Amino acid sequence: MNLLLAEVAQATQRLADAGVPSPRNDAEELAAFVHAVKRGELHSVKDSDFDARYWEVVARREQREPLQHITGRAFFRYLELQVGPGVFVPRPETESVVGWAIDAVRAMDVVEPLIVDLCTGSGAIALALAQEVPRSRVHAVELSEDALRWTRKNMEGSRVDLRQGDARDAFHDLDGQVDLVISNPPYIPLTEWEYVAPEARDYDPDLALFSGEDGLDLIRGLERTAHRLLRPGGVVVIEHADTQGGQVPWIFTEERGWADAADHPDLNNRPRFATARRAMP
Repeated sequence: MNLLLAEVAQATQRLADAGVPSPRNDAEELAAFVHAVKRGELHSVKDSDFDARYWEVVARREQREPLQHITGRAFFRYLELQVGPGVFVPRPETESVVGWAIDAVRAMDVVEPLIVDLCTGSGAIALALAQEVPRSRVHAVELSEDALRWTRKNMEGSRVDLRQGDARDAFHDLDGQVDLVISNPPYIPLTEWEYVAPEARDYDPDLALFSGEDGLDLIRGLERTAHRLLRPGGVVVIEHADTQGGQVPWIFTEERGWADAADHPDLNNRPRFATARRAMP
């Protein structure tokens, strides 16, 4: 075993002792980052090329600083995004939300589908949809100026229409025209603060995490926004906490102009997102 792999093994144990959820993955990612190689190439780093700065970044991760803040990048579906303080770090769970949305848009058989991403954060969802649905017209909105510094970097050169504003009052110029509304909004109840993982609680912006006593305040507002934006037959997709399964579909009721409201599991078979279709007149 070369020196770097031995150090990675030691770092893995340190991260595990610190309570890091994926110690081996993170130890390898940090080693690859410091040595400017891919994870599968760690064995090729010569002992003489070992960079002692590796232990500096391991120490930061031990303190539960997010891996993505240390490396400055987050991977989401086929994207590599720039992230850091002030913007929510996209999670793997959201990839299944986007996958469902892509399938739904393709099933619509619309030549140039119109898509709106509310609370876009890093831009992960909007950029993934623009990339994977090539003829789509994608619009995104974000309220936080701190987050927008990262969003603008990620969207530079893309065809996504990015705007700053409150998602509950955005895109009046698109009312009644949109095929798909999608959002990963804040949904953690304020009462759950102490149970949130340190990586999120101490580093992700509160604006992207918490939404009222039951976590559903913003989702209730976005229900009205989605209904205003969507054409009849258009679809809304909203991510929520796995503990909110069954609650969110009840926000999208027939009395409020919706049909086919349902919950869907993520790859771990936990309730992760709700969908509904704007009812036909």
